[in-house]
Amino acid sequence: MSDVYIYYFVTSNSQNAEEMISVRPATLEAIKSRGLPVMASQIVVDHTELDADGFLVTAAGSGSHEINDLTAQIWSLEVRAASRDNEVIDSTDGIQNYMLSLESRELRKQARDLKNRRTEQAAGESGYKIDDTECQATAAASPAM
Repeated sequence: MSDVYIYYFVTSNSQNAEEMISVRPATLEAIKSRGLPVMASQIVVDHTELDADGFLVTAAGSGSHEINDLTAQIWSLEVRAASRDNEVIDSTDGIQNYMLSLESRELRKQARDLKNRRTEQAAGESGYKIDDTECQATAAASPAM
């Protein structure tokens, strides 16, 4: 388990010296020669989510920037939770296992919350309204298979 802090950063466009924000966040080490970190944009990810240069590896998304960002955050939370779960398997220390299990559970809860937010955002972009009570009632009324 190795959490890493990454940041978006401000860099200048070489063509007209206009300042722009990075498309992908990176570690402070990677940012040093490229621009200035935006400290308020700090994100915690698992070390396995970075490329060799210290940048977040992202998959091309088909949604809006906000939805793609939420998707990346969800992925990161799930990777970090799985990392804690793997450590529990490898450890024999009961207290450490308990703490790692709590962390994993909290990370998965955060991922669920972001999934709900992403669903609401996607529905808003498409013009649909999600009614949680209607979905729950429909799910409860449907027969189990």
